[in-house]
Amino acid sequence: MRIFFRFLVSSLPAVLLSAVTVGVAPASADPGFYDPPSPLPGGGNGDVIKTLPSTYANAKSVRVMYLSRDAGNKAIAVTGTVLVPTKVWGGAGDRPIVAYAPFTAGLGDQCAPSKTMAGEGGDIVSGFQNSFVNALLSKGFAVAQTDYQGLGTPGEHTYVVRAAEAHAVLDVVRAAQRLPGTGLSPKAPVGIAGYSEGGGASASAVELAPQYAPELDIKGAYVGAAPADKAVLAKSLDGGMYVGFLGYALIGLNEAYPEAKILDLANDAGKQLFQEARGTCTMDAVLKYMFRNTTQLTKDGRPVAAYLAEAPFDAIVAANRIGDLKPSAPVLVEHAQGDDVIPYAIGKQLGKDWCGKGANVKFADLFSSPVFAHVLGMTAAQGNAANWLGDRFAGKPATGNCGQF
Repeated sequence: MRIFFRFLVSSLPAVLLSAVTVGVAPASADPGFYDPPSPLPGGGNGDVIKTLPSTYANAKSVRVMYLSRDAGNKAIAVTGTVLVPTKVWGGAGDRPIVAYAPFTAGLGDQCAPSKTMAGEGGDIVSGFQNSFVNALLSKGFAVAQTDYQGLGTPGEHTYVVRAAEAHAVLDVVRAAQRLPGTGLSPKAPVGIAGYSEGGGASASAVELAPQYAPELDIKGAYVGAAPADKAVLAKSLDGGMYVGFLGYALIGLNEAYPEAKILDLANDAGKQLFQEARGTCTMDAVLKYMFRNTTQLTKDGRPVAAYLAEAPFDAIVAANRIGDLKPSAPVLVEHAQGDDVIPYAIGKQLGKDWCGKGANVKFADLFSSPVFAHVLGMTAAQGNAANWLGDRFAGKPATGNCGQF
């Protein structure tokens, strides 16, 4: 615990430095922006419903609400931010657009990245989102950042739900391309980048893009520490420091598959945890629920992993496994060997699964520290993602290493 809190203290300067680079949203920001119109307007996936001017250093920033699809293919409204660097694009062709898939921000509406990036809400962890975005902006790329389903907007956030997150990521690029006044081209080259939850969303997006968004000219996707196999995570997270993320996943899956009634498995203590977790951001969830064991939270004392191995939950877990479809674009998959949140073997297996389907995959060990490898791995991931995508946009060939890892 002492090491943990020393980490928090040592992280403060970096987070505060990141925070001061972000402009504070104007006091006149519309508090009703995150409320979708009812009924939703007709239109295509990625069509812009409404916008709200925002501020961000060295970029033109606007919040968007756009049409997307949930895991059941129902039309929904999702919010996000489109950022275009103020500096002129110096590369060949149109300015690229990178879909940034945020890492775990929390479940409370105050945690929505489009809010925290504008200086509203969030927690100590929120500043790291800015660092990832800044690395992309520094290359001259436009950034289209999604909040995902249910963050900011009504309903529960469908945390780590494969289809819902993929759709939100792909549709925010479409929204950026259709947004007037940005100078972005509908034919702009596209990249995708994310870490942790965002790595899973990036991976989901790149493997679903050929079917869901075939018109996007995706040049590559960066996938960092992706939670690709929920069955493994149900065991590895249970009883550990980050067990709150397992609670997040159950809430997200319950929102996407209400007919399965996943949350009905909880006893009174479990129900209280779920109710509280719905209003938390990342750090609050870590501190509140660390080292809880799910055997204390279910009606019959069995761990959550045991339920997820049985019908009907096993089918839901299988449907949300990433790696069963071939990405048509090159992918860089990175994972830290000592990752203390998402086991290293999950990331390596994702790369192998894609290789087995003939995808262009490079897998690399992500440099990190011997403690808090997952969190601190992000500091290397953001630069690696920006540099690797920069090479793809420059037309450099992507060299895979299938069969070598």
